Amino acid sequence: MSGKMLIFAAPSGAGKTTLVKHLLAKRDDLSFSVSATSRVCRANEVEGKDYYFLGVEGFKAKIEEDAFAEWEEVYENQFYGTLKSEIERIWGLGKSIIFDIDVIGAMNLKRIYGDQALSVFVMAPSKAVLFQRLRDRNTESEASLNKRIQKADQELQYSKFFDVVLINDQLDIAKRDAEQIASNFLAH
Repeated sequence: MSGKMLIFAAPSGAGKTTLVKHLLAKRDDLSFSVSATSRVCRANEVEGKDYYFLGVEGFKAKIEEDAFAEWEEVYENQFYGTLKSEIERIWGLGKSIIFDIDVIGAMNLKRIYGDQALSVFVMAPSKAVLFQRLRDRNTESEASLNKRIQKADQELQYSKFFDVVLINDQLDIAKRDAEQIASNFLAH
């Protein structure tokens, strides 16, 4: 069975997770694709809801089994990916899939699934705003924050490869824009 995919990607801090959660609350025809990761579970995260936490060895074993539709080593020994079984599970429910994933993963899914997928790149209104949002989170060490800022700077270069670029300047407007993008894609 096959269906449609809405793929939201962005540098950290652009607001993609907020927009994805908004769409999930608004539309019952969407189901969230839970990504797999090798990193450890954070205090506020739940196994099977936020991620499938596989550990480094478990993740590498799944790579060997060809269990992923796409995967990437985002940072050293920090893997993220989409399990084929997760896609099949959601399509089996008769729903469209919504993703909240990194930029490279999004481009890989779009390449694999073509017209079944719509790739949406969420951008802050400027690099300065994006970097300030990351700092304001206060969730990471200075070294980790600097790593995310460097990665975000690189990821911004990929926006031109996405089907749609959504600027998240004013959240209410960005939410309405996301709703319209979803409605237009899923209606056809």
